[in-house]
Amino acid sequence: MSRQERHITVFEHERLRFDTGNKRISETLYKALERYHGTGTPCFKLIHKGVQFTEYVGVIQVGGTLIEVLPKADRSQNATQEKRWRNILIDMMRAAGGFDIHATSDAGLRIRPNTILDLYFELFIRETEYLLHSGLLKQYRKTEGNRMALKGSLHFSKHIRENLTHQERFYVRHTTYDVEHRMHMILYKAIRLLRRLNTNADLHSRLGALLLNFPEMPDIAVSEPLFQKMTFNRKTQRYRKAMDIARIILLNYHPDLQQGRNDMLALMFDMNLLWERFLYATLRKFPIEHYKVRAQVSKRFWQPEAGRGSGLRPDILIERVGKEGDNIVLDAKWKYLNGQNPSPEDLRQLYVYHDYFSARKVALVYPGDKSSANGGVFWSPSENAPTDKTCSVFVLAVPEKEAGSGKWITQWQVAIRENIKNWLVE
Repeated sequence: MSRQERHITVFEHERLRFDTGNKRISETLYKALERYHGTGTPCFKLIHKGVQFTEYVGVIQVGGTLIEVLPKADRSQNATQEKRWRNILIDMMRAAGGFDIHATSDAGLRIRPNTILDLYFELFIRETEYLLHSGLLKQYRKTEGNRMALKGSLHFSKHIRENLTHQERFYVRHTTYDVEHRMHMILYKAIRLLRRLNTNADLHSRLGALLLNFPEMPDIAVSEPLFQKMTFNRKTQRYRKAMDIARIILLNYHPDLQQGRNDMLALMFDMNLLWERFLYATLRKFPIEHYKVRAQVSKRFWQPEAGRGSGLRPDILIERVGKEGDNIVLDAKWKYLNGQNPSPEDLRQLYVYHDYFSARKVALVYPGDKSSANGGVFWSPSENAPTDKTCSVFVLAVPEKEAGSGKWITQWQVAIRENIKNWLVE
């Protein structure tokens, strides 16, 4: 049974207020968001009697209310566009590796995801069902306690204290071989959390079956260091996908400790970072002859007398194979230019890349509703004249065809590759 009360869909940078607007939120919901904002989230900022979302997109579930924040690279805004941009976001994340792309496909999903939250829940359920059907892994663990038979080593001091009047018992330490270990504790905790948070009726029975069939485990405190210490070997490699999704869900869950009714789960993603990774994945999947694509190549830029220095790191560096100093720098910006010039900050960044990365060409890459390519030249401050350094501005049109159908994402990636290839050989 679904317990969802409300589904609110907004676009990035849109506002929600509790005193006005067609998508008015309750004051209780605002206070829950206000408490979450106090933890230091960059996903939205507080405004007068409301919140304004930033470039982060995804979903925030507060109690029974689901707030979905979608990306946007055009001026249109209606129900049809909501569906289109929702599918674009999910497909871009798949292409960029936001999920384990090797394990994810529409054919493997039993439901059509309505939000990213549904997709993450479905992926976790599918992976955990696979682990159950293939047999849960057993591991050795050390345990101690009273037993009716002498097994392992006798813990003499505790045996005397615990069993002075029970001579039929033994307090022993021994090794047990069973399914009670850290990975299963994390999965069990995630199953119980999803059982409470799920609002999708299609997933309710599957979560109930998982909770029934999965062995009951003791509670475990989860933190980022816990997952960082986790290693995988030949036997545990099949757990990696489920553990990755459990990590995302558990670490982004924020219980309501004040009222207990507005627990929050926030799965939000920086759209600038996703756009950058999507472009990089596109050029890696569809390589351009004689060019090698690299991401996040860093060079030292400034070093203070004491402390940590600063570096320069372009989004994408394209190197000509076999030819030194013939580099191309692409800087991805998820902004809607709307016919305006790039910001001075973006242009200054590209100006520096010319020298530091021996770049023959540099370009800013934006999304938009219509593809275009133009450029400009940097001027010399001393001579008051144009230099030989240029900066191109790419606007890559997001296809109007409804996303999520067929191979549209591959067609879009091929079109992006051709646009950049034609510019490289000019």
